[in-house]
Amino acid sequence: MSDIKRITVIGAGIMGRGIAHVSALGGFTVTLQDVSKDALENAMGIIAANLQKGFERKKLTMEQKGEALEKLTPTTDLSEAVAEADLVIEAIPEDLALKQETFRRIAQSCPAHTILATNTSSMSVTEIGAVVDNPSRTIGLHFFNPVHIMKLVEIICGLETSPQTLAACETACRKMGKKTVRINEFPGFVTTRINAMIGNEAFTMLQEGIGTPEDIDRALKLGLNHPMGPFEMVDLVGLDTRLKIMEYLHQTLGEKYRPAPLMVKYVKAGRLGRKVGRGVYDYSKKK
Repeated sequence: MSDIKRITVIGAGIMGRGIAHVSALGGFTVTLQDVSKDALENAMGIIAANLQKGFERKKLTMEQKGEALEKLTPTTDLSEAVAEADLVIEAIPEDLALKQETFRRIAQSCPAHTILATNTSSMSVTEIGAVVDNPSRTIGLHFFNPVHIMKLVEIICGLETSPQTLAACETACRKMGKKTVRINEFPGFVTTRINAMIGNEAFTMLQEGIGTPEDIDRALKLGLNHPMGPFEMVDLVGLDTRLKIMEYLHQTLGEKYRPAPLMVKYVKAGRLGRKVGRGVYDYSKKK
């Protein structure tokens, strides 16, 4: 399969809606699937708003904006969503069992040629893809948040991913305006493994009283030229998502990846980041 025309994105959360956005702008016919009608409605509204911002900033023409919106179709029906897809990109929470079950369901309804990609930021593509009959068509496509702005996609091949699957996905990502890097499969890949350690160390520093969140963030932005501080980043990603990643890295790579106790405490307290209005920072008071 080298000619991808129809893309289905599973999951209408932050990552899923972003992947749907860039796929539509790339000229693909896109179906965005989620079990929640509210999530789909919210996602379509945010995509439209982001496309409008692109037009206002003269990044897009009105024609490009309109064509992208016309190419997007939301649905709650998974079987219908994948029935004619050339590429399915799963963008659901970092839960191995949930991802495997989703891959099984996709494989039952999609054509034999369909490529099955996971947007996992840390987990084994081989393990996720092992549940389907033909794992040569499985691959990892790790997009970055916010997807419509960030240029990188890490492409991760599983043990049996075919060269044809890799080539087709590289071409598709280029059409979306992305730069790609090929990463050998290993827990956390490159970016997640490094970024998770930075964020975890920042929580340890905060726990030890070394500095305030504002000062730690400012130090990394001004001293190391990071565009966002580690606490700003984890609030954007979601503390629950980051904790699941750290738990997986701890399980697979060892003790140095043990989650900082303060991060665990924040998640237990429901301080999950921007999506709920409070994480390390309180967004309910910010305008």
